[in-house]
Amino acid sequence: MHLAALHTPSQIQLNQQGNLKHFLTIDGLSKETLTKILDTANSFFNDQNQLITTPLLEGRTVMNLFFENSTRTRTTFEAAAKRLSANVLNIDIARSSTSKGETLRDTLWNLEAMAADIFVVRHSSSGAAHFIAQTVCPHVAIINAGDGRHAHPTQAMLDMLTIRRETKKSFEALSVAIIGDIKHSRVARSDVAALQTLGCKDIRVIAPNTLLPYGFEEYGEDVRLFNDMEAGIKDCDVIITLRIQNERIDSPALASQAEFYKMYGLNKERLAMAKPNCIVMHPGPMNRGVEIDSSIADGPQAVILQQVTNGIAVRMAVLALSMQGQLQEKGLIEAIAG
Repeated sequence: MHLAALHTPSQIQLNQQGNLKHFLTIDGLSKETLTKILDTANSFFNDQNQLITTPLLEGRTVMNLFFENSTRTRTTFEAAAKRLSANVLNIDIARSSTSKGETLRDTLWNLEAMAADIFVVRHSSSGAAHFIAQTVCPHVAIINAGDGRHAHPTQAMLDMLTIRRETKKSFEALSVAIIGDIKHSRVARSDVAALQTLGCKDIRVIAPNTLLPYGFEEYGEDVRLFNDMEAGIKDCDVIITLRIQNERIDSPALASQAEFYKMYGLNKERLAMAKPNCIVMHPGPMNRGVEIDSSIADGPQAVILQQVTNGIAVRMAVLALSMQGQLQEKGLIEAIAG
């Protein structure tokens, strides 16, 4: 899919007061909006760096609608909603009435009628969350938990929160490398958009040409392509390795796991070329020995488990902020976010 094919206008995601209504994509959102998400997420940690529980969404109902399998994302959304004291329903789409012939539109309308406040949607089709927000259920807050190759905005924001908390540097001062299957990765697409919006001026994409998207030049001057792994990670502050999807292996895009690891796998020798305090990230699930060596994944520079915890905080923030119009009337968002 072309990079510019699915840009969601900011007015769809924001209400008339400029507050978050849906969270569908990073595209079209301002630095101020992204910073507000990060600041709110950070406020959900206490002085001991542990996640808090708050009654912010008490009485609200969050429905997880996962048309595509996911354990980590669905579980962290559920954990986030429960820490906000919301009611959580996990809808088994495979066993829903759509399997009996009911249209997706009718299924969603029925779920909306059950007093749903938020739908968390993961779908294999790019633009599905946008379609639901704009066409089917505009009165329910829609949070995109990943749609096709298009976007994974909460993953991008948990990555940004991890970078901010772990490096303690401004985004303008950072060099960030993203390694792997850029072409098929909604994480890479959303990470680049978030980094650019937050002011990062040195974003390096490291991949073979077969794993680059069409229209790569549209990323802009802040994003540089490297086919050579060593050159790409030299003096980096942050390295994000992406999962290689098994269906790409033994295809024209990717000869073999062994060949990819030889050329682009992150090991000790390559990590030594980055800055000494460089952090290593991975959205999971990892293919050890393909994208990353176990000694790095389990090593002191890896912040992969921190990403999972930060993911709960970010998803708490997005769920809460999507309800902020009503919450502001009670003075709750201001009290939590500072």
